[in-house]
Amino acid sequence: MEPVEQQIRSDSNATETSSEQSEASAPASPVRTERRQKPRAWETPPAPVPPPRLDDYKSIVGEADIDELKFLARDLKGKKVKMVNSTAVGGGVAEMLNQMVPLLRELDVETHWDVITGGNDFFEVTKAFHNALQGSDYKLTQHARDIFLMHNDQNRNRIDFSEDFIVIHDPQPAALIRAQKESNQHWIWRCHIDLSSPNPEVWAFLRPFVEKYDAAIFSSQSFARQLPIPQYLFYPCIDPLSEKNKELEDSFVQHVCDEFGVDRSRPIVTQVSRFDRAKDPVGVVQAFKQARKYVDCQLVLAGGGASDDPEGAAVLKEVKDAVGADPDIIILDLPPWCALEINALQRASTIIVQKSIREGFGLTVTEALWKGKPTIAGAVGGIPNQIIHKLTGALVHSVDGCAYQIRYLLTHPAFAQQLGHNGHEHVKENFLMSTNVRRWLLLLRILLAGGAK
Repeated sequence: MEPVEQQIRSDSNATETSSEQSEASAPASPVRTERRQKPRAWETPPAPVPPPRLDDYKSIVGEADIDELKFLARDLKGKKVKMVNSTAVGGGVAEMLNQMVPLLRELDVETHWDVITGGNDFFEVTKAFHNALQGSDYKLTQHARDIFLMHNDQNRNRIDFSEDFIVIHDPQPAALIRAQKESNQHWIWRCHIDLSSPNPEVWAFLRPFVEKYDAAIFSSQSFARQLPIPQYLFYPCIDPLSEKNKELEDSFVQHVCDEFGVDRSRPIVTQVSRFDRAKDPVGVVQAFKQARKYVDCQLVLAGGGASDDPEGAAVLKEVKDAVGADPDIIILDLPPWCALEINALQRASTIIVQKSIREGFGLTVTEALWKGKPTIAGAVGGIPNQIIHKLTGALVHSVDGCAYQIRYLLTHPAFAQQLGHNGHEHVKENFLMSTNVRRWLLLLRILLAGGAK
């Protein structure tokens, strides 16, 4: 681990990111930590950190697992893979690709990553598609169809698709399948969102594109659709050695809390997620205010936006309106390169919440469990694959349920600690990057052998 003095970033890049707040809380609070006049949000990204090497994971997963990856990759050496998604920063897909692509390259599987481009009109349409595919009401217009197809055509003409395997992530670039050549190429659609109850119109529009792929991958059993192509279950994953998940010195954790005015002498409830209505940050505020009537605590809402999500600013305003001037709620609108700071906030937390009302998988849940934190999350999407109620965490269905679980875990610390321990072991077994690389290697071998045709 690098020395803490190298981890602590200089004050010169500070910029204002949160506002002061207040509502009466029931228990009297101890002396509060003063927040900086300009809490830190770095205006420019830090220098890139070299990605971990395969052998770096041996201390976490064991040498046998790493040897297995090297064995599985032998027949894929020299093969080329193209990954395509909609954003290079922000969101779990970009985070996973940032870590997975270098590992595949180290295994001599030549992997390239391209990001589609588009204007606000395109990303407004694809955001609406994203929400509709996860069950929101939406009227599909011809104009939306035209915008979607036009931008997919522009990206199809811009991106080279000469690799052996083409992996298209999520609905935004799904129509790129029209670049498929009559050859031995293998096209895979990797869907990261909840398709269990899609809007019929939007799914009817996208389905003909999906059916042209050689295989589809979903993040939960419940997301699978009736399709004429093979379907596979891949859990998303986290990298335990990344900036967001690696072990941190406590002095750095304390430094970050001091910067943001988080008082570590009091219980800390935290939700880390984009400011997205599907993550229900307003519901988290409401649950916190209910729980605080009975137990002293503070709430941290740490998040930001993504380049393919035009709704973030509006949702952030809704959250600020719900918070008002409550001094026990800290809103942090952070840029996507603040992984170390997110890591520190999670490690400082007493409880972590992810009260999603729609969710593909919820890697923030995985991150919280990995850090051994008792975690409360919405019983939606792929979250129940991670949280087994009362064993690896707590599942909730409402604001009242979330408030109750906050109260219960804060007043039953031994039970909360056991949940955190169980959650860590569950992630180690199922949701780490090495396991994800293994799944990809196995699938590529299956496709190479003709098993999905």
